Amino acid sequence: MEQEKRYSQMTTNELHQEIGRLKEKARKAEQLGIINEFAVLERKITMAKAYMLNPEDYRLGAEYEIEGDPGVYFKIKYMNGVFAWGHRIHGNTVNKEEEGLPISMLKDKE
Repeated sequence: MEQEKRYSQMTTNELHQEIGRLKEKARKAEQLGIINEFAVLERKITMAKAYMLNPEDYRLGAEYEIEGDPGVYFKIKYMNGVFAWGHRIHGNTVNKEEEGLPISMLKDKE
């Protein structure tokens, strides 16, 4: 049996194919009402997309809007691979708990 490749070992083309495969599985899970499987597949898609981005394009100390969470921003403290670590910002409130988000969840402020 062929060993599954990690996203970090895949080429951009392989990642595109994997994302297409995962989107199809997620579509089927959603149609069947299997919400937990749909959520897991969505997270896998987010991770695969992160490996298609360049972590060097993200700036420490910068704030990015969180994809799918309008009005909530993320301030990057440090990077670790394709994860940005820092704090969520809701209006004037900074969440004290540090967390890591895949860079594919971060988009430039409008």
